[in-house]
Amino acid sequence: MLYLLPLSVSCRVPGSPPAPGSRSRRFLDPGGGRGVGDGLGGVRVFRRRALRGTDVRSNTSSSSSSSRKGRHDDARHDGGAGHGGYGDDGDAGALLASVRRLLLSGSAQDDAAAEEDEQGQFPKRWAIVFLCFSAFLLCNMDRVNMSIAILPMSAEFGWNPQTVGLIQSSFFWGYLLTQIAGGIWADTVGGKTVLGFGVIWWSIATALTPVAAKLGLPFLLVTRAFMGIGEGVAMPAMNNILSKWVPVSERSRSLALVYSGMYLGSVTGLAFSPLLIHNFGWPSVFYSFGSLGVFWFSTWASKAYSSPLEDPGISAEEKKLITSQTTGGEPVKEIPWGLILSKPPVWALIVSHFCHNWGTFILLTWMPTYYNQVLKFNLTESGLFCVLPWLTMAVSANFGGWIADTLVSRGLSVTTVRKIMQSIGFLGPAFFLTQLSHIDSPAMAVLCMACSQGTDAFSQSGLYSNHQDIGPRYAGVLLGLSNTAGVLAGVFGTAATGYILQHGSWDDVFKLSVVLYLVGTLVWNLFSTGEKIID
Repeated sequence: MLYLLPLSVSCRVPGSPPAPGSRSRRFLDPGGGRGVGDGLGGVRVFRRRALRGTDVRSNTSSSSSSSRKGRHDDARHDGGAGHGGYGDDGDAGALLASVRRLLLSGSAQDDAAAEEDEQGQFPKRWAIVFLCFSAFLLCNMDRVNMSIAILPMSAEFGWNPQTVGLIQSSFFWGYLLTQIAGGIWADTVGGKTVLGFGVIWWSIATALTPVAAKLGLPFLLVTRAFMGIGEGVAMPAMNNILSKWVPVSERSRSLALVYSGMYLGSVTGLAFSPLLIHNFGWPSVFYSFGSLGVFWFSTWASKAYSSPLEDPGISAEEKKLITSQTTGGEPVKEIPWGLILSKPPVWALIVSHFCHNWGTFILLTWMPTYYNQVLKFNLTESGLFCVLPWLTMAVSANFGGWIADTLVSRGLSVTTVRKIMQSIGFLGPAFFLTQLSHIDSPAMAVLCMACSQGTDAFSQSGLYSNHQDIGPRYAGVLLGLSNTAGVLAGVFGTAATGYILQHGSWDDVFKLSVVLYLVGTLVWNLFSTGEKIID
């Protein structure tokens, strides 16, 4: 995915001053100054450093012999550290690597691949981002499967729409309880422990759902609430981890990727749930999805760390890059609640999160029912057509993250960028939801829903990135605080939708969401900021 790469690279000629605003890369210098021709090898090493934006002044300011000696010392150091570097013995591996560099020198893409092969190390901060992405993939897979399974379950157990709304909202009971607690826990203990706990907890609850449903409605409600407890700590823990691992210049892209995991999780869950139900019955969805968390946890426990300072395998260059551009600071020992709650931008986050999540959670939990009842799609079609809006969100979230980081890198203030992106995230869904009452074609209704969700995903570069902007040391707590309001929107919105449908229509459901989107737009643009206000 190309947006993971730097937006620009800084290339310098030996002896020239560094380019303004150049950023160092965290990759290890593969060393290997000895190759086919010492001079050419030096140029190749310099070229790789320049492409990464690494400071090369120490080599260019000294004599040629000192430069070669420095590179040889780096190679010995890398080899001794076990990072795939080559020593001074001129072994066959170093010679082959040099030859490969020469052969691939005509292509920038191939040269980058050769460099990655030499270094033998994927950027660690993006490995952490990818693990968070996969956790959120599982998170929404386990969450949306109920929106599909609820249809055959309702037929089997005789549930009316109000009971269905109660079941769907029970997830948020537990989800609500652990937002602030999860943020405090993550900021004081570390995000690795908290996120690992959350994934295992919700995976077990998912696997136990069929058993609970057959025991009776109270058992099912408790199990779904327990599942919410596990998923409730995930977002604060992730926010804590990324505030320590990801530089500010990559914040929007990293968060967009992680949250796109949620959208792709919805895609995966909605696509595979009907197939599993059709072939193996509705309990198979919960058994199969719940078991995936065990495999994720085994990788997380061995590879992840709460911060780069705790990771013994990270390179010194990468650690320096991350710590110089992040502002996570030392672990939090005390939460300044009075200071936090006295800031208008914090309340802008809280109110906007509530308004945003009202519409989002209604679409998350009720869309299969909408497609089935209004558009007359069958079970399989309902699941498949629900995939399109979430797939659109996954694409547009990453596109929005790239736009946001580009605007910031070109000098636009973070405050302006956050307001632009979140305004799109509010006004876009509001506009497309108002069009649904005028559309008779099922295909156009699905397209309209996809456009609504696609613009909604720009919120990942708006309010969802803002917690780390205004209070990076308390990123977990701030997200827990604002997401508590978001969860309340899920609890009330999901249950209220069932009530509205029993006494009104889908038009009434959408009109209420539009009103809240407009309120959120007003509050956000009046009171939000991208500056740090809590140290």
